[in-house]
Amino acid sequence: QVQLVESGGGLVQAGGSLRLSCSASGSIFRINAMGWYRQAPGKQRELVAVINSGGSTNYADSVKGRFTGSRDNAKNTAYLMMNSLKPEDTAVYYCNADVTSIALVPINLWGQGTQVTGSS
Repeated sequence: QVQLVESGGGLVQAGGSLRLSCSASGSIFRINAMGWYRQAPGKQRELVAVINSGGSTNYADSVKGRFTGSRDNAKNTAYLMMNSLKPEDTAVYYCNADVTSIALVPINLWGQGTQVTGSS
């Protein structure tokens, strides 16, 4: 069994910073892309950043220059450093990963979500 566990959400004043972490564990052969998504109340889930296995990252226009995605492949962990947070960044943030299990089965996983609130 493979699972993702997120941590690092919280309440921060506008302009502040938070770092989210997402750790994968279980019967993992390889982790391919890892991504961060968010869902605000009443809105659809949207992509924030996707990090490929080589570490290159693509971002949503709304977070470019403020958020930085990274990963530590040795720890099976992805990070999202969020700077200059705005109230409109308030959402539940979800980690997503494309994983190949040790049985060589491709699996797409979601984390449990972590609340990020930027107060004005």
